Amino acid sequence: MKEATDSTRRSGILLHPTSLPGRYGIGSFNQAAYDWVDLLVRTRQTLWQVLPLGPTGYGDSPYQSFSSFAGNPYLISLEDLLEEGLLDPQLLATAPEFPRDQVDYGAIYRWKPPLLRRVAQDFPRRGTPEQQAEFQAFCAENQEWLEDFALFMALKDAHGGQPWNQWEMPLRKRSKRALARARREHAAAIHAHKFNQWLFYRQWLALKAHANRQGIRVIGDIPIYVALDSADAWCNPEIFHFDREFQPTVVAGVPPDYFSKTGQLWGNPIYRWDRLKRTGYRWWIRRIQAALRLYDIVRIDHFRGFAGYWEVPAGEKTAVKGRWVKGPGADFFQAVQAELGELPIIAEDLGEITPDVIELRDQFGLPGMKVLQFAFSTDASDKFLPHNYTATFVVYTGTHDNDTAWGWYQHSSTERERDFFRRYFRTDGHEVAWTLIEGAFRSVARLAVVPLQDVLSLGTEARMNLPGTSQGNWRWRFVPELLSSYALDRLLDATTIYGRDPAIYQGKGPEAGGI
Repeated sequence: MKEATDSTRRSGILLHPTSLPGRYGIGSFNQAAYDWVDLLVRTRQTLWQVLPLGPTGYGDSPYQSFSSFAGNPYLISLEDLLEEGLLDPQLLATAPEFPRDQVDYGAIYRWKPPLLRRVAQDFPRRGTPEQQAEFQAFCAENQEWLEDFALFMALKDAHGGQPWNQWEMPLRKRSKRALARARREHAAAIHAHKFNQWLFYRQWLALKAHANRQGIRVIGDIPIYVALDSADAWCNPEIFHFDREFQPTVVAGVPPDYFSKTGQLWGNPIYRWDRLKRTGYRWWIRRIQAALRLYDIVRIDHFRGFAGYWEVPAGEKTAVKGRWVKGPGADFFQAVQAELGELPIIAEDLGEITPDVIELRDQFGLPGMKVLQFAFSTDASDKFLPHNYTATFVVYTGTHDNDTAWGWYQHSSTERERDFFRRYFRTDGHEVAWTLIEGAFRSVARLAVVPLQDVLSLGTEARMNLPGTSQGNWRWRFVPELLSSYALDRLLDATTIYGRDPAIYQGKGPEAGGI
């Protein structure tokens, strides 16, 4: 596979767009997003990592999306719609007083989708001829996934949000007659969902182009699994383990680990890899192509599932009673490579890693991940300690699933880990976040990525996600006053002093070699 970067040392920040500041309750692709890109440029960062950008449902997790191809309408900038004449300014006056430092998803759900439906309804009257033509061209270009997704969402609306495998059987089975009738009955809702996707794509791709022009590459996620309640599962039931009623017979998860004594029961449907293979993995190849439109580099979440995955019988309350099943392995990546060529992929190789996972990762030259918070539970041989790295890794202080660095030190670590941390870095523990950031930047790993929460030295209150829980996650937002000049100047200094400012290599470059 293609190297995820060139040989230059680089650094960047992990920040999901929902965490950006703004008036209307959730981060979006408005001016604050462009200001964020400019801040990355100012501090000499060249990577911006985001979580999956798909539409979210119950639990608000970006890893449980209604589609692998669609974007999240919550991220649409209302200010841009107002500026373009697509939004009646009186509609913005109805906005409630949202909290500034977190996302109130319930309030967002009650206010923003109805507003966007009104924008879609008014588009034939408010849209310019050029905008109308652009929308029609988008629908034609994306017809392969957009038609089914818009119908799926319209039917969910009509069923009060009910999962598709609880709809009446003709719709579950996608009877041609039932689908034709649904398209007639729900034409307005289908139009609105298509319209939202046009808005999302045009705004995100414009923001990404701005970042690319500034020398910033966007790292995005492909979750290995799709949500059970998704257009992916509804439209492609033959590639999943479903029974005749379209209920899953087995579901995904991971065994007991660092995060949970009973494992993590994700509940996602599991692929019929034998059937996918017979199609040349066509659905997966389309999925990767779609991700490469949204991102410059893709991180495959739960990469180990391609070597072997944890399968849990449907109906279990925890992930304890599962079993390991062999994944598609090298055959899958060879098929992807044959179809798409060399790709910029990062392998999320965390968790219970066996030799076959490492062999698969290394066979295709994929960089893996190192997380510094995991480094202090054993001894000097720990693979997460910086002195054990090679260049072909991406190092993080923590990920979206970890506590913040300061929260880890205060609450999530053991006394043994804290003691090892202090001795390893020769510190008294008073600047935990910056000790880890500088440890990551100083390491030989070609890429270093840090959550913004750690740059700001925030505690557990700023944690993004607690694995194994379904409520209260994905809510954190930063407010502009948190971005102190001290933190930004220190980030710039660490970037330059540890050789992660690409400008220092112009014309000379470091020693040759891939990430």
